[in-house]
Amino acid sequence: MAAEAAQARSELIRSARLRFAIVAALGLAQALGASASAASAECKARLLRELGWRFVASDAAQVEIEAGTPCDRADLNAARAAGDLRIEIPRRLDADARERLYDRLLQHPATACAYDFQLGAATRRAVDRLVGNRGFRFSAVQLGWIGFGASGPARDGWRPISWFGRGYRPNGANSRAIEGFYRGQVRGECGLGRQIAQYAAQAELYGMAGFDAEFDADEIVIGTFNRLHSTRSILLGSSAGRFVHDGRAIAAAREGRQAFMGRPGFVFHVFDRSSLDDINNQAENFVVYDVSAQAAAALRRHGGFEFYNQRNLEIWRLARALQPYRSKRFFERLLHERDPALRAGLPASAQATLARLDAELADPFYRGFEIYVHKQGVKPVGFHIVRLLDRNPRTPFRIELALHNLSTTLMERYFAHRLGHCQRAPTGAGHR
Repeated sequence: MAAEAAQARSELIRSARLRFAIVAALGLAQALGASASAASAECKARLLRELGWRFVASDAAQVEIEAGTPCDRADLNAARAAGDLRIEIPRRLDADARERLYDRLLQHPATACAYDFQLGAATRRAVDRLVGNRGFRFSAVQLGWIGFGASGPARDGWRPISWFGRGYRPNGANSRAIEGFYRGQVRGECGLGRQIAQYAAQAELYGMAGFDAEFDADEIVIGTFNRLHSTRSILLGSSAGRFVHDGRAIAAAREGRQAFMGRPGFVFHVFDRSSLDDINNQAENFVVYDVSAQAAAALRRHGGFEFYNQRNLEIWRLARALQPYRSKRFFERLLHERDPALRAGLPASAQATLARLDAELADPFYRGFEIYVHKQGVKPVGFHIVRLLDRNPRTPFRIELALHNLSTTLMERYFAHRLGHCQRAPTGAGHR
């Protein structure tokens, strides 16, 4: 989708390889710095309970951590039903030992999975509201990369920081700027959709008041990906902190389905630009909306995306054999909508190829890995591979995760925010 979508791929080229999110999170206590060290043991325990840990008093002599495999579960309820995130604490454990235990749990990989339950739910709330706003439209040709219409960006809570619609920051409260995309009239490409979905997920995670309090307005920047690099954007600018580099999803696949929640990525053309027929569909930026248990198992079994990028190549090769029968939205109708008349109308010589395409696309990854792409909404990744066969039939497409800081800097900031909120609250006050 437009030239800016291709710039997303350059994120992977410009940045060095970093450790996967869960590994990086093992340094959480140090990264939280003064906020974590100053927080009371009570606040640390409360945060762990908010995330889903269950503390059980025990007469045993030793602490027993039964973390389980929460990253493999659909949600926190499923994790609890499976016995995950449970810890038995001896009744005689003294206060200092308890606090050391809480610090250890804040660094535990299972805690990162528990955070991903909240992040995934926040992403789905945000995406559902973006999809529900008919005023948030896609435009390939407009004056500027982002178009707020004749009334200008101020009506929707934004102000320009760059020419030709290439950069904006909130004009007032961050929450009002997000609401502008939930309710307002805005045009933009899928790159903008990905950015707003990421910011809106943070707003839903913190709550609007928390989102306003935690982030400065110049940390919430939308625009071209290149423009974001020169700002304080929490996505790609100086406030982003430590990035995760897992483009082929090797580490995410190993960790489990929750390790994909809310992660940004893109589907992009393999061959050079001379192979493109529709420049506005040269790539699709997305955030991961949800992943089925079957899709997650398939990704783990095959070690991430690279297996499927090879399958995408085979799907493209098979589709080439059906080019003589193409009509409008041919592959979308044939393979996604499964139009019975279109399928029956293919000659016998093409039916074997159709059967092979059906078999490829029946893989759980293509059916159960759901992504949000503006303005396509939420659909399984197989839909997008098929859709791009129509738009750019002369090149196969790949899928990769983009650089992100969801399980490093942004997770650390969220934990610090919750600990700080607990510290400031009156004794006995309720907490989220």
